[in-house]
Amino acid sequence: MSKLKGVLRMKKFYPLRPIQRKLIDTHLKKAKSTMMNVGALMKLPSGVDMERLARAVNETLQAHDIFKCRLEFHPETDDLCQTFDSEPIHIEVKKISDEEFSERVNRFKMPYKIIGNPLYRIYLFQTPTAKYFYTDFYHATMDGMSSAILFAKELDLRYRGRKPKNISKDYLQYILEEANLPKEELDEGHKFWKELLSNFDAKKNLPPVDVVGKKSWAKGTLKFTFKNIGEEFFRKSRRSEQTFFLAASMLTLAKISGAKYSVMNFIHNGRNDSSELRLMGLMLEKYPCAWNFDKDISVENFLNELEGEIRKIKKFRKSLDIVYDESLADDCATFIFQKDIIRDHVMIGDNTAQIIDMPPNEISAAENSLDIAVWSTERGTYDLILDFDASRFSENNMKNFAETMDKIILSMRDEKISVSQILG
Repeated sequence: MSKLKGVLRMKKFYPLRPIQRKLIDTHLKKAKSTMMNVGALMKLPSGVDMERLARAVNETLQAHDIFKCRLEFHPETDDLCQTFDSEPIHIEVKKISDEEFSERVNRFKMPYKIIGNPLYRIYLFQTPTAKYFYTDFYHATMDGMSSAILFAKELDLRYRGRKPKNISKDYLQYILEEANLPKEELDEGHKFWKELLSNFDAKKNLPPVDVVGKKSWAKGTLKFTFKNIGEEFFRKSRRSEQTFFLAASMLTLAKISGAKYSVMNFIHNGRNDSSELRLMGLMLEKYPCAWNFDKDISVENFLNELEGEIRKIKKFRKSLDIVYDESLADDCATFIFQKDIIRDHVMIGDNTAQIIDMPPNEISAAENSLDIAVWSTERGTYDLILDFDASRFSENNMKNFAETMDKIILSMRDEKISVSQILG
């Protein structure tokens, strides 16, 4: 036991980032919650060199310290921390039977055992009839951009025998920068978030509750394809899709609720400079934002000023701990714009690997009130996905929200129109 304690003391323990702690706490609320990114099982063409692919995977894992990350309890304080002393798992090609492969696939749905264990799963399988590649990552260490874009691109590059020109600063360095934020800057951020969320009221800033008699949270989902906008609009206008749809969501909440003060969250990939754009790890943040529509301005000015407000909000991202710790925005509606994240294939050299299965991540402890997701499709259209608390809101309520948002989007295409005209 004394030898084990000595080893633990030699380890360096680092604090969890606020967003990491939020995700892990959410995970631990439910014993079966997976809280992982959606994994991808890919069937590889016969032309893929499996040993070459394994080398590319191992080189990618060695290049980024996020793959050394383990979650462990501090031996003296018992706080859940993260360490970076472990080496990444060495990935090898496993030759197995088709029957054993089918059995392995069923295990992909198992939740992570997060304490002291690797926080990703990567397998290369070769059966007598096919070649397969499986990846998934624990969400508290990797986000969608990291796994679906950065990891996939670097893997492809290394498979081709090339090396990335610019490996970004380590994730550990980013953790330390956030943990060592000066107290004055932290206090300023805490004050900003408290003031921004001081007027939030779930009874006023969400759609009216129209379901009675249900006491516990229940998940509801509605999918709607916008009729009044497509990608060609943004090619001509050069407007940010994320800002435009966030603005439309805020206007819709104000219209539906009747409250002129709109409060909600928006999710951003958290990368705000060139080095961070290449940073592999969990970077996404959930930013609260608010707007007072008592001030009547044109749609053009609203979009311009909202972009300025977003830039201001991002300056205080390293003090979001108070929002997570005190659950200041947990009941707010949340907006996210998704583009080029989930595809049906991945390029590996000159080979197209087809994604044949994405194990569902439906066992979640995140009991949100209303999630507003806008997805860019390959057809050039946009889908609205509303995940909502069915113990509060009916499907008809959400259909009304979707149709109202579509009408508002049509009005917003004319940027000279005033927000008061849209809100009626």
